[in-house]
Amino acid sequence: MKILVVGGGGREHAIIRAIRKNPAVDAVYALPGNGGIAADAQCVPIGATDIEKIVAFAVENGVDYAVVAPDDPLALGCVDELEKAGVPAFGPRKNAAVIEASKAFSKRLMKKYGIPTARFETFTHMDKALAYIDRVGAPVVVKADGLALGKGVTVAMTVEEAKGAVRDMMEGGKFGASGSTVVIEEYLEGPEVSVLSFTDGNVVVPMVSSMDHKRAGDGDTGPNTGGMGTVAPNPYYTPEVAERCMREIFLPTVKAMNAEGRTFKGCLYFGLMITKDGPKVIEYNCRFGDPETQVVLPLLESDLLTVMRAVTEGRLAETEVKFSDRAAACVVVASRGYPVRYESGFPIELPKLGPDRDIYVAGAERRDGKLLSHGGRVLGCVAVEDTLEKAVREAYKVADAVKFENGFTRRDIGKRALEALKN
Repeated sequence: MKILVVGGGGREHAIIRAIRKNPAVDAVYALPGNGGIAADAQCVPIGATDIEKIVAFAVENGVDYAVVAPDDPLALGCVDELEKAGVPAFGPRKNAAVIEASKAFSKRLMKKYGIPTARFETFTHMDKALAYIDRVGAPVVVKADGLALGKGVTVAMTVEEAKGAVRDMMEGGKFGASGSTVVIEEYLEGPEVSVLSFTDGNVVVPMVSSMDHKRAGDGDTGPNTGGMGTVAPNPYYTPEVAERCMREIFLPTVKAMNAEGRTFKGCLYFGLMITKDGPKVIEYNCRFGDPETQVVLPLLESDLLTVMRAVTEGRLAETEVKFSDRAAACVVVASRGYPVRYESGFPIELPKLGPDRDIYVAGAERRDGKLLSHGGRVLGCVAVEDTLEKAVREAYKVADAVKFENGFTRRDIGKRALEALKN
């Protein structure tokens, strides 16, 4: 089989590594891929949002199955166009990807169908948004309506911070058109949990839960990033919480999308907060999370490609999806200064890895036979062990063995999860 994977980051590298385990796979194309992915797939210099060229390449090269991993091409209808050209693809169609592409849509959906989430209001006029903040006070959460690389959310602890976020989005154009509409939400408290799930529009199969670390600095300080590391499983996601999420959130969401004529097939990501009133949805993503994928897929014991095709073909109910009961940790090595200002082009030397160790390359290019940094998040260093404590310790050993002079890591990935396990 010839497989095409759209995207070029650490998430895509993890997906490609998992897909390559299927013995029926003859070739994997990554569009555009990166200098590290090139060791596992044939990289093709076609951008992830160049839908017309992606489809043309798939047809011309006899691609048997495509995986559209990032949010932007999903929101642009990449799966729709591939299907029209006769290429089956993993991922939601455009009218279902809106569950991530518009926060205003997803909040209205939850309100209409009684899915637990924070109270909210949506604004298209800045003056009305500012007046609302004066009325409700702080803390509040300000979100850009559209896609913003995981950075379009401000948890504002003061009224001025909230107003500043609104002005940046609606007046300053910080996130372009994505910030022309803003959602202002009630501030919720509690531990956060990420749950990726396979769904074919009827059945929902949750993957192993995980915990992301969004802030750039130790102790959850500094600006929001795309994610500085992850651990799985998340200790706050107990069997009782999982059962309640399936009953109150997961299945109702899929049924709501069906009722709206927007059947969702693919990976539906639930960003949850476990509040004193129970689990609530913070956000939906219409695809595998990054860097959650880097800890979830190493724990998948079933064949990923088989599961993906079952999702596309509506056969998930009859397909085994099995995960290991071990633990995984991912430590991201980022370019110094990320996510604000950083430089690229620094040489990277990767260490030799033993079993249950991986380095997924997120931002690098290959030039003159050398691997050079190219982007903010550069590497995801992963270890799988019998306990979370061991997995975290070993992931840091992998990260510390990397030679990359411009790199930095958070030094407290997994700390909160480990503390929770002790309580």
